[in-house]
Amino acid sequence: MGLRLGDEAPNFKTETTKGEIEFHKWKQGAWTILFSHPEDFTPVCTTELGAVARLAPEWESRNVKVLGLSCNDLRSHGAWISDIQETQACSVDFPIIADADRKVATLYDMLDYQDASNVDRNGMPLTVRSVFIIDTNNKIRLTMTYPAVTGRNFTEILRAVDSLQLGDARRIATPADWTGKGDEVIIHNGVSNEEAAKLFPGFKTVLPYLRTTKLHD
Repeated sequence: MGLRLGDEAPNFKTETTKGEIEFHKWKQGAWTILFSHPEDFTPVCTTELGAVARLAPEWESRNVKVLGLSCNDLRSHGAWISDIQETQACSVDFPIIADADRKVATLYDMLDYQDASNVDRNGMPLTVRSVFIIDTNNKIRLTMTYPAVTGRNFTEILRAVDSLQLGDARRIATPADWTGKGDEVIIHNGVSNEEAAKLFPGFKTVLPYLRTTKLHD
């Protein structure tokens, strides 16, 4: 059985480009984006790590730590980071797990078992592009899996973090295509109309099960 939403994110100790970490201790009190890459020195991954690095102020403002993973050793990671920083106009300051033995990838079910071509030169399976959003209580709140050929949209991942954090704080949900810039939100169905009138004065009832409001603070 794979990991599901609401499960506790498995703890692990591992080597990274920023030294050894114990996952739960390293992320204590923070949200985390854990995301995997098939292999170092691959073109799509290079652009992805650059995109994540350039979003550093956004992650920090949301109390989010980012943690990459790739199926290579620390020496390879170091050389790859140089390429990323040179070509992607960024500074890679977050850790990248050196998972050549696939221990963390196996723990999080990141390995590609379907695509027989997605293997390293020794025939070991590489990871697919997995994303886990993990909250401050170490609970898995969102997962995404992309194929090896498709780069991820980290602005969308940032949007998902905003939605999760806002939902936790305000008893709301976010509708399709919500961006957070003054857009309407949906009042959670667990909130009665009486409560909604106090929490969200002037809310709209579109349908008995669809009530919307704008947040003003």
